[in-house]
Amino acid sequence: MKQFLKYTLASTLGVLFALFLGLFILIGIMASIMASGEEEVEVAQKSVLQIKLEHSLQDRSSNDPASIFNMGDLSLEPKPGMTEVVKSIEKATQDPAIEGLYLNIPTVMAGTAQLQEIREALMLFKESGKFIVAYADGYDQKGYYLSSAADELYVHPEGTILFKGLGVESMFFKGTLEKLDVELQVIRHGKFKAAVEPFILEKMSDANREQTSALIHSIWGDLLSGISQSRNISTLKLNQIADKLTVENPAKAVELGFVDATKYPDEIAQILKEKLGLNEDDELELIELDKYMNSTFYNAEEYSKERIAVIYATGEIKGGKGDDTFIGEKNIRQALIDARKDDKVKSIVLRVNSPGGSALVSDLIWREVILTKEEKPIVVSMGNVAASGGYYISCAANYIYADATTITGSIGVFGIIPYTGKMMTKKLGVTFDQVTTNDNANFITTNQPLNAYQRQMIQNSVERVYESFIGKVAEGRNMTKEDVDRIGQGRVWSGTQALEIGLVDELGSLDDAINKAAELAELTEYSIQSLPLQKDPIQQIIEDITGQSTSTMLKYYMGNDYKYVEVFEGLNNRAVIQTRLPFGWSVK
Repeated sequence: MKQFLKYTLASTLGVLFALFLGLFILIGIMASIMASGEEEVEVAQKSVLQIKLEHSLQDRSSNDPASIFNMGDLSLEPKPGMTEVVKSIEKATQDPAIEGLYLNIPTVMAGTAQLQEIREALMLFKESGKFIVAYADGYDQKGYYLSSAADELYVHPEGTILFKGLGVESMFFKGTLEKLDVELQVIRHGKFKAAVEPFILEKMSDANREQTSALIHSIWGDLLSGISQSRNISTLKLNQIADKLTVENPAKAVELGFVDATKYPDEIAQILKEKLGLNEDDELELIELDKYMNSTFYNAEEYSKERIAVIYATGEIKGGKGDDTFIGEKNIRQALIDARKDDKVKSIVLRVNSPGGSALVSDLIWREVILTKEEKPIVVSMGNVAASGGYYISCAANYIYADATTITGSIGVFGIIPYTGKMMTKKLGVTFDQVTTNDNANFITTNQPLNAYQRQMIQNSVERVYESFIGKVAEGRNMTKEDVDRIGQGRVWSGTQALEIGLVDELGSLDDAINKAAELAELTEYSIQSLPLQKDPIQQIIEDITGQSTSTMLKYYMGNDYKYVEVFEGLNNRAVIQTRLPFGWSVK
């Protein structure tokens, strides 16, 4: 008994010690975050803004301490969002203390539309007469695309440049599901609605291959156009280089004009000093992006009483509250209501970066957009993707912007219900029985397959939602339902293609959308209010402690492979009727 009490007491003390230690660490993190957020930075004259993008880029910075805590070395790593990166570059353009930019971006985890918006800000910085120098040990395709905006572009003598073209790789689970005796019962509308193909096919359908090829060729063409103009290399030559992976060799990259020269880091420091008119022994003033965000350079817009609300709708559309990683019914609807009722908010920008999701939640948000539009102008800015449900919530806006490489459209609907009864019986020996009061009391259960009548009921729902979807698009875009159906059918389009077929009004960035919102509200001076309001860091830490940030941890450790977790995780969490892009689908 004494031994039992001793071990019990030791275990209890160990648990309490771990809890207190964890709480102590979290308080330390909180204090560091608050201190860093309040610290104002003064920028020395003849400074160079250094930009590194070593994190997965979101549209705006997260307020979650767990997302900026490096569990590898127990340090804080501020992670500016795309909005903060662009605003910092714009501020540096006007800041007399900043004379140039130094890009150190070998790779970047961001969508092509986000890259285009950052690159546009870099080009405007360069047009102001200030210099941009880029250097890295090596470049992948996205890193090179951003860095090619520089006046001078360098690479390490032993580095590599990966320039290969775009591809879409889809993983198919039909064989896996058959081995497990799991059947996914699929009902859909749309020739091109490929969202369910990974579960019912072993390779892309012809229709899906057709739309995917057209999409990535359009996006690739836009990326090549930017590189071609900056590096003075024809798009024909760029394609030839990509076909042969020619610039993998740095010497060949210099010969072909892909980079200006091969250099070592100390030589880059000397180049920057020369551009600043400094002597070799003078100190080089480099200020990192996350510190420059807290600098004191004055911007009159920040003090204007009249506001434009920018509402960030990011991630899959689901039920629930929502957060920085997914669009919930509550957070986006409430943000629209708050902006509508706030007398200081004169106009609204809805920033959509979503592959879609629940048809019902999409419709609820669409309705809130309609109600808001009746009182204030609302402009949509599409990010990397605003497709299916993402387009559903966008189509009613006064004006729609997309980036050239935005993935949009996918106007289609599907239903998906897994049947796991056979697996449970064959693999685990579990059987099921039931007693019901009515013929279809067991409707939508995973333990038995749909009968013909039940399948037809879901098909009717899919058709009804599709008709409603194309009707709303037709009304919002001033088109006929027949026209929408012709470009709908679940087909995805690039931003460039969407402009040609009338799904968007103009190609442009988030800044362009904000300027349009100001124009529609007849504003000359205004401040920006970001919505939904982010959680207080202390509240966020409490949620982290209670396990509500498990996805943040998994994303940290799994990186890009986390998308495969989301595929199967979502089968239990998603609504039966959905409007979304293919599962686990990305352009790279």
